[in-house]
Amino acid sequence: MAYDLTVNGQTHHIEADEGTPLLWVLRETLGLTGTKFGCGIAACGACTVHLDGAPSRSCSVPIESVGTQHVTTIEGLAAPGTRHAVQQAWIDAQIPQCGYCQSGMIMAVCGLLATTPQPTDADIDSQLTNICRCGTYPRIRRAIHAIASAAAGSSAHG
Repeated sequence: MAYDLTVNGQTHHIEADEGTPLLWVLRETLGLTGTKFGCGIAACGACTVHLDGAPSRSCSVPIESVGTQHVTTIEGLAAPGTRHAVQQAWIDAQIPQCGYCQSGMIMAVCGLLATTPQPTDADIDSQLTNICRCGTYPRIRRAIHAIASAAAGSSAHG
């Protein structure tokens, strides 16, 4: 089947079998390998991308259900040559160890902060369900709070 898919602001005309997970279209057809395969059942979050700004587990999104939604992957999170605030916070907090889950985790955190700009620990615990086998959760929590604090500080002064 033929699909027109808008990914990171560019429209791609692709051919894919009905039911093909978005993850595999992104990785295998479009070569966007920042989105990772983890579990294949939407449990771990390594494959998290944004569909119209909302975090979605791409391993369980059939290509035919994407329709006109805009897909954003880790590669399209910031303009070329720049970093999104969450990406910079990840570097500042030295979060990655193995790094495998981090692109999905970053996408999930961007979604969390978009809907909950000043998350509490309870918000983070309930809304951030991605799995990090290295256990960098304390650093992730600190980075989220640092981003929220910086955003609150800049809005108080702006």
